[in-house]
Amino acid sequence: MITFSTALNAQNYSKEESANKKIITEAFQQWHNGNAHFFDLLTDDVHWEITGSTPYSKVYNSKQEFLDEVISPLNKKLKVKIKPTVRNIFVDNDMVIALWDGEALALDGKPYLSSYSWYMKMKNGKITHVVAFLDGIEFTDIMKRIKVE
Repeated sequence: MITFSTALNAQNYSKEESANKKIITEAFQQWHNGNAHFFDLLTDDVHWEITGSTPYSKVYNSKQEFLDEVISPLNKKLKVKIKPTVRNIFVDNDMVIALWDGEALALDGKPYLSSYSWYMKMKNGKITHVVAFLDGIEFTDIMKRIKVE
C-alpha cells in the first residue's frame, strides 16, 4: 500500500532548489498582483509542451513561438487578464512544479476558469523546459469562441 503524507515537515532543500522555488513563488505572486510578466523567466529556446489532444497540444520550441501561438492570442480574447492563484509549489532538484488556478474574464463577458499544473525545469534562474497540464476543453473553447483580429 502506498501512502502519501500531506504534512509540510521540514525539507532539506539544496540552495539551488530553494532559489528556484523562491523565483517561481515570487513570479506567481507578482503575476497575481499584476506587477510582472511571468513569461520573462523563459529562456529564448524554451521547450514548452502542452499535453492533451487539443489543437494547441504540442511542443513549442522557443519562447517566441509559445508567446505568438498561445499567450498573445489568448490575451487578445480577454477583457480581464488571467490572475493566478497558486495552490502549491513543489521542488525536486531542478524541477519546480506549480499547481495553480487561473481566473479571467473573456471579451464576451464569460469567465475563463482553468486549473493548471506546470512542471518547470530550471537552470541559472530561468525556465528551460515546461510540461503543462490544463483544462483543454476550457482553453479550446475560449480560443475558438472569441474572434479577434
